[in-house]
Amino acid sequence: MDNLSARLSAVVRATREDRRMSAAALAERSGVSRAMIGKIERGDAQPTASLLARLSGALGLTLSELIAQAEGETGRLARRGEQPVWTDPETGYLRRAVSPAGGQLELVEIEMPPGAEVAVPAESYAFIHQQIWVLDGHLRFVEGDDVHELDAGDCLQLGPPRPCVFVNPTERPLRYLVALTKTR
Repeated sequence: MDNLSARLSAVVRATREDRRMSAAALAERSGVSRAMIGKIERGDAQPTASLLARLSGALGLTLSELIAQAEGETGRLARRGEQPVWTDPETGYLRRAVSPAGGQLELVEIEMPPGAEVAVPAESYAFIHQQIWVLDGHLRFVEGDDVHELDAGDCLQLGPPRPCVFVNPTERPLRYLVALTKTR
C-alpha cells in the first residue's frame, strides 16, 4: 500500500470518528460492508474508486476533499507536482485533484486506461453539482438510464443524482476534467 492509500485509510477512520459515526452506521449509509470498512481503516485493503466514492459521500465529503485531507494540502496555489494523485488499484483510473484544497470549486483531472469502467452510486452525487469536460479520447457516461457518448471538447452537466458509470470503451487512453461544487 502506498503512502497516500495509508493516509486515506486514516482519514476515513478519523472523519467517521469526528462525526461520531459507528462503522455500522457508515456501512449502512455507504452500502459498503462493515468488514470492508474495517479493512480499509486498518490499511489491510486498498479501496477502489467506487468504494472511496461511496465512503466519501456517506461522510459528506467529495472524493477530492477526502484526498486533500489525506495529503494535508492547503493554500491557494496547487502546483502540478504537488497535486494529490490517486490511482484505483482495480482499474488503473488515475485521479488528480487539480484545484487547491478548501475552495468552493473543485477541478479534478481523470485519466482512464482503455477498457476501464468505474461505477459511482447516486449517493455520491447527492450534495454536489458537476460537469464533465472531455479533454482527449471518448467517454461513455451512463447516468441512470441515459447513455452519453462524449468526445474531446464535449461538456456534460449532470442531472439529478442517479447511479453513474464512467466507461472508456476504446483502445486509447481517455482524459477528462470534472468541475464540481457542493450544493449544501
